[in-house]
Amino acid sequence: MAPRVLVSDALSETAVQIFRDRGIEVDYMPKLGKDKEELARIIGQYDGLAIRSATKVTDKLLAEATNLKVIGRAGIGVDNVDIPAASKKGVIVMNTPFGNSITTAEHAIAMMFAVARQLPEASASTHAGKWEKTRFMGVELFNKTLGVIGAGNIGGIVCDRALGLHMKVVAYDPFLSDERAAKMGVQKVELDELLARADFITLHVPLTDKTKGILNAESLAKAKPGVRIINCARGGLVDEAALAAALQSGHVAGAAFDVFETEPATDSPLFNLPNVVVTPHLGASTTEAQENVALQVAEQMSDYLLTGAVQNALNMPSVTAEEAAVMGPWVKLAGHIGTFIGQMTDTPITAINVLYDGTVAEMNLAALNAAAIAGIMKVANPDANMVSAPVVAKERGIQISTTRQEKSGVFDGYIKVTVVTEDRERSIAGTVFSDGKPRFIQIKGINVDAEIGPHMLYTTNEDVPGVVGILGMTLGQHGANIANFTLGRADAGGQAIAIIYLDEPLNSTAIEALQATGKFQQVRPLAFDVA
Repeated sequence: MAPRVLVSDALSETAVQIFRDRGIEVDYMPKLGKDKEELARIIGQYDGLAIRSATKVTDKLLAEATNLKVIGRAGIGVDNVDIPAASKKGVIVMNTPFGNSITTAEHAIAMMFAVARQLPEASASTHAGKWEKTRFMGVELFNKTLGVIGAGNIGGIVCDRALGLHMKVVAYDPFLSDERAAKMGVQKVELDELLARADFITLHVPLTDKTKGILNAESLAKAKPGVRIINCARGGLVDEAALAAALQSGHVAGAAFDVFETEPATDSPLFNLPNVVVTPHLGASTTEAQENVALQVAEQMSDYLLTGAVQNALNMPSVTAEEAAVMGPWVKLAGHIGTFIGQMTDTPITAINVLYDGTVAEMNLAALNAAAIAGIMKVANPDANMVSAPVVAKERGIQISTTRQEKSGVFDGYIKVTVVTEDRERSIAGTVFSDGKPRFIQIKGINVDAEIGPHMLYTTNEDVPGVVGILGMTLGQHGANIANFTLGRADAGGQAIAIIYLDEPLNSTAIEALQATGKFQQVRPLAFDVA
């Protein structure tokens, strides 16, 4: 059955056609996002939801989204999506952070020009029939110092454009390396130095607990007198009341704001102040940007629903289509190992360590980790998946660690998962053979070569003569047909294990019969999703 996608906000017809061309059923209802009740009534029919900003994806809506797998936001901001609730539900949340980057950066540059030359006020004055040539004395951008707070994607484009204007650029960004700064042609500085040196300051960071009010009364007081401040990123980065006071005192010469603490902004301390340029959140408002983000979200959602590729997800490791093709068998293996351990573990898990050896150590480990954790968590919570399981593990205080190492054995690569509980450690390793099929290769330190099937039986016993015969005979007596039988032992006379692939699930009578022989320490039926 083809995946179904609902588009509940206005997207371009070209984007809608992308879904159809990729074989996805799509319902285009651009006004539905504003009808919460109707949206909640029908959302359970869909695998994907494509939105802009009008649709509010709340925990209540997600509770009705019984089949939803992915939400695609055409744009950067996801303030209208409850990401923690989506993660717990196992729904991937994607955005399109690069589709409107150039548009937003250009708007910041335009706002910088506007405030430097007081263009809006000069235009209004001239429209009013005045000719106030001497009133509007501006400043050049040439040779001025631009302070960029946040030198990521959009901030980096602003830096490039500013350098083209022959400005000097200093950047404050804790994640900006010295090498990257040198390649960009900017000087990396701390915030206080940026404030002291910059003639213009532009902000390009997300709104977080750390960045909220990054320009407040205290930091504005440290700024160079006569500075002009541009914010086309997020409302709340600048304390608007503190900035208004600095503008009125003359310490700040001008400001240009496209975003506000409260939006829609019908009132602000910045309104009606001289040399303050304000626009109604137009950063992404160009024809090109709106088309780009719509096309990108359609492609991203289609890729995920059809191939498992994950791009620009906010609650899931990204996996390209090429990675998905190569990693597919390894993701299944990681999930199978996790499922095996989950079914063998009866006491609370305190830690999970995943070891990657050889070729697999060079793959996307975040995605493989998520698959292993999901396998473990599914035993207690069948709805757990690669999105929700890491969230659940974190909530339970389970420590997750990852180790990678160069090839250390006969296999080109393998995965080994170890779980720690209050009373023991348990580890299982597996690999993917050249036929693309996953195998278990080690259980509790004992080497095996076990094919993985949907119905399996795991037993442990002392390595003494006759046990294998008893095992086979008892299974045969209870109608269990064996597809594959794997044995292993640590040392002669020590502990031995058997892992058996069965055609059908083992019935309770057979399990009781095996236990009644007194020969087996453990008799565990196992189930795996090998589809």
